[in-house]
Amino acid sequence: MGASRFQVLSQAQVQQFLSQGYTVVEGCFTEDFARLLREQACRRLGCDLEDPATWKQEIAYLDHHTRFPVKDLSPRAWAAICEVVGGEERIEFSPTLIQPSPHFTSIESGNWSDAFIINFSYGAGRPWEPPSANTKGWHKDGAFFRHFLDSPEQGLLTVVLWSEVRPQSGGTFIACDSVKHVARYLLEHPEGGSPDPFPLIGQCRDFVELTGQPGDLVLLHPFMLHASSLNPSGRPRFITNPPIVLKEPLRFDRPDPTDFSLVERAILRGLGVERLSFVPTAPRQRIPLSGPAAKKY
Repeated sequence: MGASRFQVLSQAQVQQFLSQGYTVVEGCFTEDFARLLREQACRRLGCDLEDPATWKQEIAYLDHHTRFPVKDLSPRAWAAICEVVGGEERIEFSPTLIQPSPHFTSIESGNWSDAFIINFSYGAGRPWEPPSANTKGWHKDGAFFRHFLDSPEQGLLTVVLWSEVRPQSGGTFIACDSVKHVARYLLEHPEGGSPDPFPLIGQCRDFVELTGQPGDLVLLHPFMLHASSLNPSGRPRFITNPPIVLKEPLRFDRPDPTDFSLVERAILRGLGVERLSFVPTAPRQRIPLSGPAAKKY
């Protein structure tokens, strides 16, 4: 994807995605809109954000209640997503259904919704610690499919902030240098594998706590290892994490190198090659889910 095709992402954001596996697009919707959905979510849960006595669980996972096509809600956010994956024509819009669970019923590529992950007070009784390899719960998303280097089921991860997320307030932890380690692991295992466990976090050194304002969109490489963090702040944190599904597997041998998406370029960069011919040695496979499909963020 040539530089001239980036209309929303700056060159600094492009380079950040390539080198650290993420970037942030700020102000994709208003605080008023986010507040309306937070209030509706609280009515669904029967809780009061100002009264911790009404918070019935440390983390709540809501199902979809209202959906919004990203293109309509925030054309700027949608354009940024398309710039990362190589164009709207590569995105699969149809819902990708997986085994129902109490927390997660489908991936709807191209839609946002109010299926909030609300970190009310996860681990509030423990001292907050910054992200490190010792943080519990590091994982790669995608428990419902066999993972290959070119898997299209999750072509891009996103985190949408629906509330202010201050430091030490439950923001998702990410391991920015995990992309290259996951890429190398999957290249060495063309037979594919399960996302858990990915025993690679011990090789990572670059950790970030995601913070921001309502309306911020975090674009994450699908190979990004991430984990939930403690929220002792007394401020509930609202996010959603809808992925983008691709119509076809990633390609690392495109005839025109300017057609590589940022996701593909980051993988090639992590592997230290300009192009690569990759063919899975096992069939692509959906994995039946035996427990909750959602991870703690």
